[in-house]
Amino acid sequence: MAKTTRRLFLAAAGTLAAPGLIRAQGTQPIRIGEINSYTTLPAFTIPYRNGWQLRVEQINAAGGVLGRPLEVIWRDDAGRPQDAVRLAGELLDAERVDLLAGTFFSHIGLAVSDFALQRRRLFVAAEPLTDALVWEKGNRYTFRLRPSTYMQAAMLVEEAAKLPARRWVTVAPNYEYGQSAVKWFKQLLSARRPDVEFVAEQWPALGRIDAGATVTALAQARPDAIYNVTFGADLTNFVRQGNTRGLFERRTVVSLLTGEPEYLDPLGDETPEGWIVTGYPWDQVNTPEHAAFRSAYQQRFNDYPRLGSVVGYDTITAIAEAIKRAGSLDTERLVEAMRGLPFQSPFGRCIFRAIDHQSTLGAFVGKTALRGGRGTMVDWRYADGANYLPPDDEVRRMRPQTT
Repeated sequence: MAKTTRRLFLAAAGTLAAPGLIRAQGTQPIRIGEINSYTTLPAFTIPYRNGWQLRVEQINAAGGVLGRPLEVIWRDDAGRPQDAVRLAGELLDAERVDLLAGTFFSHIGLAVSDFALQRRRLFVAAEPLTDALVWEKGNRYTFRLRPSTYMQAAMLVEEAAKLPARRWVTVAPNYEYGQSAVKWFKQLLSARRPDVEFVAEQWPALGRIDAGATVTALAQARPDAIYNVTFGADLTNFVRQGNTRGLFERRTVVSLLTGEPEYLDPLGDETPEGWIVTGYPWDQVNTPEHAAFRSAYQQRFNDYPRLGSVVGYDTITAIAEAIKRAGSLDTERLVEAMRGLPFQSPFGRCIFRAIDHQSTLGAFVGKTALRGGRGTMVDWRYADGANYLPPDDEVRRMRPQTT
């Protein structure tokens, strides 16, 4: 796998940091070490890689950062935390990268974050959603881009609290991300609606859901509403069995991430209608900044962007802005530059909060619908991440004071 990954990188390197550009500037490239689960969840990570590649090309075409081109050296962790940590060490020691970025799964992000703390090197976590990354296990060297489980749960609770439903069940993958997503949804909804009760939980293993048994167990609890946290192939299997067995009939479903095209596309004409979701209506967001991003992405890849594309794009944007602000590649200066750093996303202006290193990037909240045999989002709104975070005093209580 390592040889294959390296060979693929070398094949692409000409587009990321052309030798002619390096010679013209007379300097060595700024090297970003990127780690992700490319073979484990390609539906998200391949569009994500396209996104960061597009942004690297744009920045280098404009002269680079501090007069130097950016170069991304990427590795595939195959969904294993131990491999991610080993690869992070190789990137720092053998490839001499200036900082680390990436990761998808929450448990992998936490492993790389701990490694970054041990090595005292900047880690810009692109995707892992667990709140522990910036709160209970937060550290000086780790910053997270995407809106967390707390933030997206809070967005969904805002809608769920309006429902007449009182009896709720939950289904989530049994690892850090799923556990965090369920914990916060239950806590935040119960605070708004003390009359609700959670009458059953299902915790399928990630990537190995027994969808028939899961659906049967949820139906036996006779819920009014369902909170779903499954994604990828697990989501597809859950929806298929739920449709077949009538689980969703006359019940509201509130579902994390399901409105993202990465997960709607595989559902096709099986997409359930009316689910309340977070997601990304890529074809309907027509702000100037998003329209420019969408056009550039479609022109470069002859394809439409997924949510991962925006995450990859924004990760490189934030890193470039931090380097400019620091005026240096010194890690401590980069860390200080990241604290309170503003950056421009296709979704609008965001910052990395100084108090916990969480970005204020938001998400779209709406409902699922079928249009032309494909799933899409309707009745959506953009939820600014800055509006869905706990008070500073609560953050200080959760986050280690030594970091």
